[in-house]
Amino acid sequence: MHTDSPRHKGLRNRMIENLRTKGINDEKVLQAMNEVPRHFFLDSSLENLAYDDRAIEILCLQTISKPSTVATQTHLLQLQPRMKVLEIGTGSGYQTAVLARFNLILYTIERQRDLYIQAQETFKLLNIRPKCFYGDGYKGLPGFAPFDRIIVTCGAKEIPVDLLKQLKVGGIMVIPVGNQTQTMLKITKTNENEFQKEEFGEFAFVPMLENKAK
Repeated sequence: MHTDSPRHKGLRNRMIENLRTKGINDEKVLQAMNEVPRHFFLDSSLENLAYDDRAIEILCLQTISKPSTVATQTHLLQLQPRMKVLEIGTGSGYQTAVLARFNLILYTIERQRDLYIQAQETFKLLNIRPKCFYGDGYKGLPGFAPFDRIIVTCGAKEIPVDLLKQLKVGGIMVIPVGNQTQTMLKITKTNENEFQKEEFGEFAFVPMLENKAK
């Protein structure tokens, strides 16, 4: 059973200070990350690595993103309470839990069944209740669209058209696009057929796989 001890909280404080040294200064994002026990989302054997700024392998050959990556994506979303947000790639659930601190209407979809099940167990431990779905993230959740924000937490070879369609006018999608490495894109939907695209550096994510759920 996971516990969140004073030692863990101290490690989290150190992680937050480390993020500040890297130029991450969105206090709302930092506060949210300081409230989420990252070690809950890892095997206990990896607990000592939980608050390092590194990606760590989890089930199904997936990874939990570096804290600096989570902070960057969360900042770029420009979140406000009660926004309707879709996350593509629940993974461990860590990014989901950070988003949940913003009081959102939060939907998350995962294509790996083992991760889908494990993440929900961790959410129960933390008493958070995102709307979880098992399926193909490329398709999004058209039955629940449109969304104010969409965040993609895996590397897409190209921008999925279905997700663009599910974004509200004025909405923002944050997505890493590329092959071996990805460029972090912030895409703003300016009208039904036009988008503004901004780039925010190179990142490395596991690939987004299409038409497949395990």
